[in-house]
Amino acid sequence: MNELILIAEDEPEIAKILDAYLVREGFRTVNAADGQTALDQHAILKPNLVLLDVKMPKIDGWDVLAELRRRGETPIIMITALDQDLDRLQGLRLGADDYVVKPFNPLEIVARAKAVLRRSGHAASRAILRIGKLEVDLESHLAKVHGDDVSVPLQLTLTEFRLLAHMAKAPMRAFGRHELIDACLPGGDALERTVDSHVSNLRRKLDQAGATGMMSVVRGIGYRLTTA
Repeated sequence: MNELILIAEDEPEIAKILDAYLVREGFRTVNAADGQTALDQHAILKPNLVLLDVKMPKIDGWDVLAELRRRGETPIIMITALDQDLDRLQGLRLGADDYVVKPFNPLEIVARAKAVLRRSGHAASRAILRIGKLEVDLESHLAKVHGDDVSVPLQLTLTEFRLLAHMAKAPMRAFGRHELIDACLPGGDALERTVDSHVSNLRRKLDQAGATGMMSVVRGIGYRLTTA
C-alpha cells in the first residue's frame, strides 16, 4: 500500500493525528492548511484520495470539492464539525465519496479511506511509487526514470535504493540527515558525511538518467526529493 492521501485540514493538531495514523497504515501523505494550497497540491501531486475539511481558509471545502470534481474523479472524503443532514446532502450532491463528522476516531478515517480507495479501484496491487519521471518498485527493489521514448533503469546500491524509496514515500518533504541515517543506514553507519556521500551518488545517477534536479539540498536540514 503506497497510495498518496492529501490531507486538507486547517487545524494543525487534527492534521498531525491524521497524518500519523495514515502513515502508520502504509499510506503516503501530503498536507494543505488552506483551500488554495489543497488545489495546488492536487494539481501537482495527483493524490489517490483527498481528506477535505469543509471549513478551510482562502477557499472553503465546498468550492474545493466542486473544483476537484471539475478536474476529475479523485476520491474525496469530507470532514466537518457540522453534523447536519443538509451539509451531508450538499457534500454528496457535489460529488463527495464519503462524509465524516468531527470529533472522530482516526481509525475510522483510516478504515473509510481504505474502503473508498477499494471501491474506486485506486488501491495499489503492488508497492510502486511514481513521482514525476521516477518509478520505484518497493517489492522488486528496482527504480527507473521514464523519458519520452525510453525508460532508464537506475543501477543503485542497497543503501541508495533505501534512501530513494524512503524519500519517494513523501515527495517535497525535507528530510534531515539523522532521519535518513536512522531509516536507511542501520548497523552503525551513523556519520552525516556518510549519508551525504550516498545521496551525492544517488543524485548523480538520477541526473544521468534524465531526472535532473529531482534530488535537492535543503540548507540547514538535509535533502528533498522533488516532482520535477
